[in-house]
Amino acid sequence: MKVLDHLEEWLIAFLMGGATVVIFLSVLHRYLAATPIPGVQDAMLRLDVSWAQELCIIMFVWMCKFGAAYGVRTGIHVGVDVIVNRLVEPARGRVITFGLLAGALFTGVIAVLGATFVWKNGGHYWIFHALGLDTTGQFEGPTTPDLEWPTWMVYSAIPLGSSLMCLRFLQVAWAFRKTGELPHHDPTHVEGMPEEPTLMGEATAEGEYRGHAP
Repeated sequence: MKVLDHLEEWLIAFLMGGATVVIFLSVLHRYLAATPIPGVQDAMLRLDVSWAQELCIIMFVWMCKFGAAYGVRTGIHVGVDVIVNRLVEPARGRVITFGLLAGALFTGVIAVLGATFVWKNGGHYWIFHALGLDTTGQFEGPTTPDLEWPTWMVYSAIPLGSSLMCLRFLQVAWAFRKTGELPHHDPTHVEGMPEEPTLMGEATAEGEYRGHAP
C-alpha cells in the first residue's frame, strides 16, 4: 500500500502544480497580448491558449477526486463528531464503523455508476479499438470543446477516484476495528519535517485545557 500512497500523493501534487503553472502562463499570455510591446504582442496574439481554462478544469476535477481519497486516508475531512464522541463503548465504535462502511458503500456505488457511464460514453470503443477488435456500429463518444480529448478520459476520474476513496474507507474501518484509532491530521505538522519540541507555555496551556475539559 505504500506504493499506492506515494502514487496518490504524487498525482495530487502533479495536478496541483501543473494547474498552477497553466493558469500562470495563461494570465501572463493575456497580459502580454494586451501590452503594446513591438513583436511580443504580435507573437502572443498568434499563440492560441484557449485550451488552458479547459485543461485547468479537468486537472482540478481529477485533483479533487483523488484528494478526497487522500483526505479519508489522512483524516483531514471535516466531520461533526461531538455526539459520537459522547457515546460510550461499544456504541461509539459501532456508530463509527457504520459511518465508515456507509461511506465505502456510497463511494462504491458511485464508482460502479461512473464506470458504466464511462463505458457507454465511448470508453468501450477506445478499448476495443486499442485491442484491435471490431468497433463497427459502436459509439465513439464525444470530445471536449477545446482540447478535443475523448470525454470518457475526463470522466474516468469519477470511477477511479471513487474506487480509491472506497478502498480508503475500508482501510480506515479495518484499522479502527483492530486498533480503535482513527486517522488524525495535525494541521501544524509539515510532511518531511521533524517534530519540534513543545514549548513550556504551550505544554502548560494544553495541560490546563485538558484539565478543564469535560
